[in-house]
Amino acid sequence: MAALMALTALGIDSMLPALPAIGHSLNVITANERQFVITAFLIGFGVAQLVHGPLADRFGRKPVLGIALAAYVVANVVAAFSGSFVLLLIARFVGGTAIAASRVVTVALVRDCYSGRAMARVMSLAFIVFMAAPIIAPAFGMAVLQFGNWRLIFWGIAGVSAVILIWFWIRMPETQHVEDRQPLSAGLLLSGMRLALTDRWSIGYTLASTCLLGGLYGYINSIQQILADTFHRPTLLVPVFAITAGTMAVANLLNSRIVVSVGTRRISHTALIALIALAAVHLVVTLSGFETLWTFAILQALLMGCFGLATSNFGAMAMENMGHIAGTASSVQGFITVTGGALIGALIGQSFDGTTVPLYVGFFVAGSIAILIVAVAERGRLFRSA
Repeated sequence: MAALMALTALGIDSMLPALPAIGHSLNVITANERQFVITAFLIGFGVAQLVHGPLADRFGRKPVLGIALAAYVVANVVAAFSGSFVLLLIARFVGGTAIAASRVVTVALVRDCYSGRAMARVMSLAFIVFMAAPIIAPAFGMAVLQFGNWRLIFWGIAGVSAVILIWFWIRMPETQHVEDRQPLSAGLLLSGMRLALTDRWSIGYTLASTCLLGGLYGYINSIQQILADTFHRPTLLVPVFAITAGTMAVANLLNSRIVVSVGTRRISHTALIALIALAAVHLVVTLSGFETLWTFAILQALLMGCFGLATSNFGAMAMENMGHIAGTASSVQGFITVTGGALIGALIGQSFDGTTVPLYVGFFVAGSIAILIVAVAERGRLFRSA
């Protein structure tokens, strides 16, 4: 599960060191336009989840994910051969649509076997390895650029994806019972979507996750320019990004150890409030003119730790009442969170003005909206023990 989920992070984060080289090679005029290499992937990743979920409920988890992984390999090969920025963006979009199956089907696989706090624990354990990808991926991209051009990064992703496809096909059993498979019926699909969109926990935690992912994607879109243009230290992209991803991994490890005894709501709601406070502090530091690379790295790392504690539990709580339509529910929730988060992140990224102000305004506003949504979903009871 972790390896499958890590392919998404590898497809996003290994691009970061290569964005200037891609822009120069394909005649991209402005630095902000280079961010579309990330955004195109994320939009494809979000939109396609509406397709993979129903297919996984109809044909089973294993064949849907297997075909999608094969398509992901092909998309990265096309990206490696791209001679224009438009073709590269098309390949990135297609790659995002293919690897979207990894998010939908892995959540459905885990939900087939676990629920509630146990599901949150398993997802946290998977996220520990998943979070290692953002630590390794930029270093992978940087290392490739030392020995060749940016096209080799796509060849590397294709190769890793092919290995994981073979491993998955040999080792992973089908977790959906044949009697639970649902026909591809418009009526059943709409019924499942309606349930996912009307259950207050499902839609509430989905929308809250969307807000937080918007902040994360804004950070991913902006981080290369922040290190290069704001702090004039582009060579520190890999260690700074690794530090922030590392705190997310630690947060997920901590969550896996305490979630069963403490509870998903107490952990995630406390983390969300702390995230809002940290974003406000960081914004004040920036506006006061006291921001340095050290303050940026430390405050961002703490904020990412809070992000990890919140979102790993939000996903489990959103799926609490969705067991019988896990694939469809996961696809609807994934479509909303990733597509909405990608659009919010693109807005934050395109607002980059040479400072970190747009990023932390985005985090503060997104977190504030998320806590209001959670309060409505929980009817004001933010710290109940369940």
